[in-house]
Amino acid sequence: MDIRIAAYGVILDGDRMLLAHWNEGGRSGWTLPGGGIDPGEDPVDAVVREIAEETGYAARADELLGIDSKVIPAEARFVPEAGPLHALRIVYRAAVLGGTLTNERDGSTDEARWFPLSALPNRRVELVDIALGMAGLA
Repeated sequence: MDIRIAAYGVILDGDRMLLAHWNEGGRSGWTLPGGGIDPGEDPVDAVVREIAEETGYAARADELLGIDSKVIPAEARFVPEAGPLHALRIVYRAAVLGGTLTNERDGSTDEARWFPLSALPNRRVELVDIALGMAGLA
């Protein structure tokens, strides 16, 4: 079984939330800015790096909201022959410090956008709802 450890940020600005559009292997959906932790990288550093890559914003990681653990069966993966995947998703509350909203180029996300909390897109990954619960917003 493969394991992937990733860090994500819940970024709010008043009554709106920053999401990134994941688009990979023919699958897509709106997700939290964030992604895989590089070997030896601190999760806080990873979430700050990933937010910058996916949104163009310099950010700060604040409180740890929680860790989500999910096993993805082999048949649900892009390459079923790879076997199941255990995904550990570390979720932080984060804040924008500066920068300009910019879409990622040549990555697993292709757009970043602010959404009103009352009108989050229906086509979102389940991690968004899990994180809203962790943040006390669901």
